[in-house]
Amino acid sequence: MLHLLYILAFTLLAFMAIRNLIGNLIRLSRDSQRPYTAPRMSASQPQTVPHPELLDNTGRVTNEPLLVMRSVNVDEARAQLDALYDSSPADRDA
Repeated sequence: MLHLLYILAFTLLAFMAIRNLIGNLIRLSRDSQRPYTAPRMSASQPQTVPHPELLDNTGRVTNEPLLVMRSVNVDEARAQLDALYDSSPADRDA
């Protein structure tokens, strides 16, 4: 009898999950067909201020990349980590 109750409960949960999935897919499809309109700024809403790290010395927003990363291969990264490990203090013996 308990097995039937478990089967019934999980079947009900499965149907609810499928119904929710289908509803979300329909809602997503409907929202993707609607054109995007940017929200209008009213006088009561304050204007957003950019983060100070995005400003240059004169206070203007920079349009430059702030972080440049180069790709390294595994051997080069391992060599750099080994060099850091070898240059660290000799507290490893404790």
